[in-house]
Amino acid sequence: MNAFVLNRHGRMVFPENVIPELDFSAIETLEQLDSVIRRDFETKAPSGTDILERVRTGSYDNRYTLMRDLALNLFWANRFSITMYDKRPTRWGDVPRTRSDVFMPVVGPWEEGETKVAAVEAAYPTLPARWDADVEDRIFGVLFDVFGHRKHHATTLPALKPTVAEFLERSEGLTFRLPDYDPDYPVYDYTDILDVSEDVPELEALHRWAMVLHNQYPWDRAKVELVEASQLRDDDFVVPFHPRDAQVRAFLRRLQSGAPTRSAAPPRESRQPVRPFPEIDVRRQFTVMPRIEALTAVHGDQVCSNDDLIRNTAYNWSPMSADEIRTKTGIEERKYSSLPLEELALRAAEAALDKAGRGPEEIGGVLVCTCTSSRLIPSVATYLCGQLGIYQTHAAYDIIAACAGMPYGLAEATRILQEVRRPVLVVCVEKFSDKIGNVRTSRMIFGDGAAAVVVGEAPEGTEPDIDFLQTYASGPASEVNSIIWPNPEFDNNITVFGPQVKALAGRYLAQMIEELGALPHPDGGSGTLLDAVELIVPHQANKTMVTQLAERAGLSPDRLYFNIERVGNASAASIPLAIHDAVRDGVIARPQRIFAPGFGAGAVAGYAVMRIDPAVVAIQAPPSAGRDPQQHADGGVPDRSTVSDDMQQAFT
Repeated sequence: MNAFVLNRHGRMVFPENVIPELDFSAIETLEQLDSVIRRDFETKAPSGTDILERVRTGSYDNRYTLMRDLALNLFWANRFSITMYDKRPTRWGDVPRTRSDVFMPVVGPWEEGETKVAAVEAAYPTLPARWDADVEDRIFGVLFDVFGHRKHHATTLPALKPTVAEFLERSEGLTFRLPDYDPDYPVYDYTDILDVSEDVPELEALHRWAMVLHNQYPWDRAKVELVEASQLRDDDFVVPFHPRDAQVRAFLRRLQSGAPTRSAAPPRESRQPVRPFPEIDVRRQFTVMPRIEALTAVHGDQVCSNDDLIRNTAYNWSPMSADEIRTKTGIEERKYSSLPLEELALRAAEAALDKAGRGPEEIGGVLVCTCTSSRLIPSVATYLCGQLGIYQTHAAYDIIAACAGMPYGLAEATRILQEVRRPVLVVCVEKFSDKIGNVRTSRMIFGDGAAAVVVGEAPEGTEPDIDFLQTYASGPASEVNSIIWPNPEFDNNITVFGPQVKALAGRYLAQMIEELGALPHPDGGSGTLLDAVELIVPHQANKTMVTQLAERAGLSPDRLYFNIERVGNASAASIPLAIHDAVRDGVIARPQRIFAPGFGAGAVAGYAVMRIDPAVVAIQAPPSAGRDPQQHADGGVPDRSTVSDDMQQAFT
C-alpha cells in the first residue's frame, strides 16, 4: 500500500486509511489478530443494537453522525472478509469440494435486522444536515443500500472460515445464496475512490468509506438469501472466500501447524546509575576544536495539512477536527517527501559538502542519524559514501537515536574529529510518511525531511562552535517502549504512547536544564551556561507538549523557536531543520549560541550547546506552491538509480 498519492485534483490521499490491508507477516496467533482487529474495527464501531438505541433516544444530532455510525458498523461487520479474503461469487456446482484454501462463510440471521434498518430509514430524513444536504443525501444513498440489505449477524463472526468440506459436514449453518450473479455489477474503481472530492473534508472521507463498503457486496443485494447447505442447487451462486494473498495463506498455515510462539521475558526493575553522567565540555576534554562548516536542509516536497488528515480519516479514528489537531499538537501542516529516504539524505549531503567547499577525498567520517531507514546492508552512511564518491573514510555508520539523533551525531563527529582531524559529515534524515499506516497519533505528528552538517576542525587558537554535548538513554521499560516501530499490535506501523513520551521528555528536559544551570558561562561572563544561551531550538516533538514541559522546567516560551507548525516532527532531522528555518526566517540573523535538546524513542535524549553562524547555513528555496496533479499515482518520483549493469553483475 502506498503511503500517499495525489489524486487528479492534486489532493493527498492515504489509501491505507480507507482500504484495509493488514501485515499478516507480523501476526502469528489468533490472539494477535484479535488485538489488531479490535483496535481497527471494533473499538470505535457501534453494533446494530447500539444504533437502534441511539435512534430511539434521539442521540443523533445530525445526518453525518448517523452515517458515520452506519459506516463504522459495516466495516466491523466485514472485519475479517475485508482484511483476509477475496469474495468470488461462484456457481455452487463449480465450487471445489476438497480444497483447503477455499472457504465458505457461515453466518446467522441479523437479530432484529428489519427493525434496525427501518429505524435508520425513518430517522435520517428527520435529522438536519451537518454541512451540505445534497452531498449527505448522496453518500447516505450508497451507505444505506449496503446497510439496508445486510442479512447476517456480525457479533460472533469467526476469523477462520470453514472449508467447503467442513461446511458440508455441518448439520446447521447458513451461507449466502444469490439466485444469479452479474460479473459486470457496477463497482467503484480504485481511481474512483482516490479521486473523490468534496468541499467538506469529513464528507470526503465518509464518501470514500461508502464506496469501499459498496464494493464489498458486488451483486444485487436485494436478492441475497441465507440458506443451509442442503438447500443449495448447482445453479445457485454462493460466495466462497479465498485468501487474499500469500501472507494470509501463510498465516492460516501457521495456525494449522500449531507452531509455538515466543514471548518476551518481563523487564527488570530499572535502577538509577551509580553516579550522574557528566556533560562533555568540548574545550576542556578535546584538543581538536570542532567548527560547523555547513548546515543544509531538504524539506519534504508535499504539504499534508490538517484538512488533508481529516479528508483521510480512517475508520479507526475518533472524530477530530483540523482545529483540534492544531490545538493538541501545535501543527497546522507537515511536509512529506515523494523521494525515498536515501535520496533525501543524499541531497542534503551533497548540498552540505558544496556549501562547505569540501570534496569527497577530504571527508574523515560519514554518520547518518535516522530511525526510519529500512536499509541494513549497506547502511545508509556507507551507501552515501558510494554515491558521493568517497573512496575511503575512517568511519561510516548509522546511528539510531531517534529524536536525539543530532546531539548523538554531533557527539560522535566531535570524537571522530580528534582521531582523524578531517571533516565529518553528519546527515539527519527521516521518512515517516510510509511507516505510519492508519495510526492517527503518528499521522498527526510526523513528517519527512533531511539535514546535513559538516563538522570540521577550527583554526588553531579559535573558539569551538560546539561548547557542550550530552547524551543519555534508557529509563523504565514503559518509557523505552513509548514509541515503537515496527509494532505487530498496530499492524507493524509506528505507534506513539503519549503519556509515556511526555514522562520521558519531562524527565530529560528537567535534567538538562539543571545541568546547564550548574555550569559556568563558557565565555567567562557572569551567570551560568543557561544564561549564555540566546535561543533554544528544541526537538520539534509536539509544540503544545514541549511548551508546557519547558515552562515547568522554568523556561519562558519566548526563548524557544518552533517550526513544527509547518514541518511536523521529523525526529532526528527536526533540530537541524528548525535551525535552518530559524536562519531563513531571520530569527538567527547573527552568530548566536543555541541550546538544542532532543528526546524521544527508546528513552534516548541529548543536547548540544553550540554557536550557529547564519553564514554557514545554506538556505533552501521554498517549494513551489500547490501540488502537481501529474505526479505518479503511486505517490513517488523515479529514483535516480535504475536496474543497471551493476545489478545484473550481482547474479553472474
